[in-house]
Amino acid sequence: MICDNILASFNTRDRKLRVFRERNKMGCCQSSLFRRRVRENHHHPEKQQQQPYHHQLPHRNNNNNNNNLNQIDGEKESATVDPSSFTFSEFSLSDLKAATNNFSSEYIVSESGEKAPNLVYKGRLQNQKRWIAVKKFSKAAWPDPKQFVEEASGVGKLRHPRLANLIGYCCDGDERLLVAEFMPNDTLAKHLFHWENQTIEWAMRLRVALYIAQALHYCTSEGRPLYHDLNAYRVLFDEEGDPRLSCFGLMKNSRDGKSYSTNLAYTPPEYLRNGRVTPESVIYSFGTVLLDLLSGKHIPPSHGKNNMLLMDSHLEGKFSTEEATVVVNLASKCLQYEPRERPNTKDLVTTLAPLHTKPDVRSHIMLGIPKQEEAPSTPQRPLSAMGEACSRMDLTAIHQILVATHYRDDEGTNELSFQEWTQQMRDMLEARKRGDYAFRDKDFKTAIDNYSQFIDVGTMVSPTVFARRSLCYLLCDQPDPALRDAMQAQCVYPDWPTAFYMQSVALAKLDMHKDAADMLNEAAALEEKKQRGARGS
Repeated sequence: MICDNILASFNTRDRKLRVFRERNKMGCCQSSLFRRRVRENHHHPEKQQQQPYHHQLPHRNNNNNNNNLNQIDGEKESATVDPSSFTFSEFSLSDLKAATNNFSSEYIVSESGEKAPNLVYKGRLQNQKRWIAVKKFSKAAWPDPKQFVEEASGVGKLRHPRLANLIGYCCDGDERLLVAEFMPNDTLAKHLFHWENQTIEWAMRLRVALYIAQALHYCTSEGRPLYHDLNAYRVLFDEEGDPRLSCFGLMKNSRDGKSYSTNLAYTPPEYLRNGRVTPESVIYSFGTVLLDLLSGKHIPPSHGKNNMLLMDSHLEGKFSTEEATVVVNLASKCLQYEPRERPNTKDLVTTLAPLHTKPDVRSHIMLGIPKQEEAPSTPQRPLSAMGEACSRMDLTAIHQILVATHYRDDEGTNELSFQEWTQQMRDMLEARKRGDYAFRDKDFKTAIDNYSQFIDVGTMVSPTVFARRSLCYLLCDQPDPALRDAMQAQCVYPDWPTAFYMQSVALAKLDMHKDAADMLNEAAALEEKKQRGARGS
């Protein structure tokens, strides 16, 4: 069968998808095998418990056999992570210029925009699926390149799901830049102080407190207990909506010597006395963040100790008084004038962990934000409109293109005899017509039902119907059958770029980003070949 030939070709491409070649005689993508392949090749937090994080990445402090290790370190609930994307590297200045469009102002993500002394840009490296954050220091910062590289390399050894990890640096002439994971969902300050649609619910505030405490405890256990200027702007939210601590605060500040940029009212008293940051200073700053979480405002520590009246009025009737009392008492301990009277990072986690009462609710749901989708990596050749839409995972644009294309790519895929034009055939085409109307009108569930009626008869095969139903499944958040349909379209029309493009989007939805990138590049290559052939004829 033609399907067997198509699927056999996966073996020569050294791709995980070659497992589909072992289908039964029907030839394409039976769901039980598909689901097993996904389980074997993809860490998916909703479907499968991950191995502890320190099995994936080096962790020096693994001799703690306490049953609460996962609670203390925050490893059990770690987000989906691709360890290979965490290799600490030196980047060239040209790479980072390309990633940030020559450090365009449009790419600035610093809270204070171009007024910030050391700007942070978002960017995307060529042929990489992940966005990055690039911190660009002023010319006078870090005059000693050796000191900068040593400091960056030390922070770069840290790897934890509660950190926005440092993944590289650039030290080129006078230029000093840090490269970290990009967190697309703003800062705690934005969500607490400048929210638009909804404030952060109580359970999510408790999660923020716990996750940042876990991050600090991890850094302390790894021999880096100092964090400079811990505040609500240093807490970032990743694509899942999970809070993470920015790695930039772990860098010892440059020769300006300033470790606190906030108002003196929020600065640890010992820092005011001697200008030194100590582990106890970090605990004090954590106490100020707890006050922010309790009040929804940036309240000076002198106004917030032992005072339940500071509670955010937007949370009235929506929080536990007992839990709030625990947090207020912990904040009070953190804000003690004498450093030796403050708790340590393990005490923070031990106190906050029992308050984490909604572990199964995803953070992006509690924040009220859509989950960010990761697009396939940048392809190696120019893309058509369909390719661009798929690379952005823009399902709306893909829908518009498929509606406009109609069935012109189906020509030659069916040769029907006169005898096949039966009543059943007419009914089948009527089902397809109803599916087309529903697809055009964005009634995707109805489109799936009618396209399924057309497909189930089996007298006529249409790659376009499979591609359209694949998109319908994606829009209904069903990437498994979407991938099966995209592969079925390829079985019918082996060199059809659209079939490869739809597979790319479905694979990306399944978090199989390397396969998605490969498929996107194959689609672009097929499209380029098709266009060359058309010009030659």
